[in-house]
Amino acid sequence: MNKTKFLILITSITALGGLLFGYDTGVINGAQFYLTKYFQLDAATQGWVVGSALLGCLVGAVASGPLSIKIGRKHSLIISAILFSISAWGSGLPSFMTESVSLLVFFRIIGGLGIGIASMNAPMYIAEIAPAERRGNLVTFYQLAIVVGFFVVFLATYFIGSSLSETENLEFGWRHMFWSELIPSSLFLAALFFVPKSPRWLYLKGRNKEALSVLTKIHGEEKAIKESKEILKSLQIETKKIKINYLSKAVFSIIIIGSVFSLLQQFTGINAVLYYGADIFEKALGFGKEDVLKQQILLAFVNLIFTFVAMVTVDKIGRKPLVYIGAIGMLVGFLLLGITIQQQSIGFLSLLGVLIFIGSFALSMGPVVWVVLSEMFPNTIRSVAMSVAVAVQWGGNYLVSQSFPMVTASEVNNNNFWNGSLPYFIFSAFIIIIILFTYKFIPETKGKSLEEIEILWDK
Repeated sequence: MNKTKFLILITSITALGGLLFGYDTGVINGAQFYLTKYFQLDAATQGWVVGSALLGCLVGAVASGPLSIKIGRKHSLIISAILFSISAWGSGLPSFMTESVSLLVFFRIIGGLGIGIASMNAPMYIAEIAPAERRGNLVTFYQLAIVVGFFVVFLATYFIGSSLSETENLEFGWRHMFWSELIPSSLFLAALFFVPKSPRWLYLKGRNKEALSVLTKIHGEEKAIKESKEILKSLQIETKKIKINYLSKAVFSIIIIGSVFSLLQQFTGINAVLYYGADIFEKALGFGKEDVLKQQILLAFVNLIFTFVAMVTVDKIGRKPLVYIGAIGMLVGFLLLGITIQQQSIGFLSLLGVLIFIGSFALSMGPVVWVVLSEMFPNTIRSVAMSVAVAVQWGGNYLVSQSFPMVTASEVNNNNFWNGSLPYFIFSAFIIIIILFTYKFIPETKGKSLEEIEILWDK
């Protein structure tokens, strides 16, 4: 196998962590309608069952840094694949084995741990094996996999649900929806054993010959030797310094910049649209229940298409230009949606606003945040710094997911001025902040090696 095919293969395998991220996030949306009736859940408990995985995501992201340093990126991903499989199996346990909602929540949290670990290690691993000129494109495989996972699980749950009667869905259909995740999680686990360890992690551990062998297999001998020298030089400079102080001004400022950028991805409102899309289409936009499924398919399709656009353009026009273009598009989309809702002129323009927002996010903050986080941190702090940034992102995800329905139902939002449009103007304000923050603090990293990016922070 030539080096290009090998690189694409191991990138695709690693990106399956993103597919499981999307799959696990989406499967609860398909199953919750039936399990809510089966367990006769009240609104608060239903919210806890649906959102409990986010707690695991947060803990998993925090733990992923030390875990990645200790056992490496590859073995961390293997652990995440095992956690995905345990979660899928346990969440679908048949009724004769359990009637406990608490046990379901327990297994959902385990799945969240897997997502948290994978969401840090998968893009970081891809960044550490990718050539500088293709790194943006290859890291966006991860975002593409998330989108594909969300789309595939939507089709899977729809197929399972439509092939059974309502009584069968209430009794065991939703369990089969959870079990369907065992297929991709088992594939991910098996395939990971054919993936090499990260060369930069091997250098950090002093396993230089093994690291050079991996680099040679990926990049060829001449380029591998050159990159090896750059990595060793970077590590020598860092090891001459006093033991890393994460609270020092230089290190702490980089972590804060990465964490804020990561948080702003959630404050665009993307997960409000993805998690509550059906409610938005039915309640805010006035579509009938028979139309909601069509709108969701359209939303998923637009998300997928524009993720491909990002993959093609991220290494050609750069990270920052994509953020600017996407932010302007997201702003236009949400302003269009917000104004039509506020003016109570809901219709085609409202739907168009949602689709413009989704396409613009898929073009920019969706993939670009993962690319920038995976490459912006110096070698010696990358694991810990990225785990903090990803944990902050999951915290933001939880905050938006919990606050969106509260703001939507508030008296302020439903007065005669806002008419239900307030959340979209709040998100619009954060999108403006994204433009300003990116301009001021995010360096352009297109075409630079990870070691060259380190030097940018010293300027």
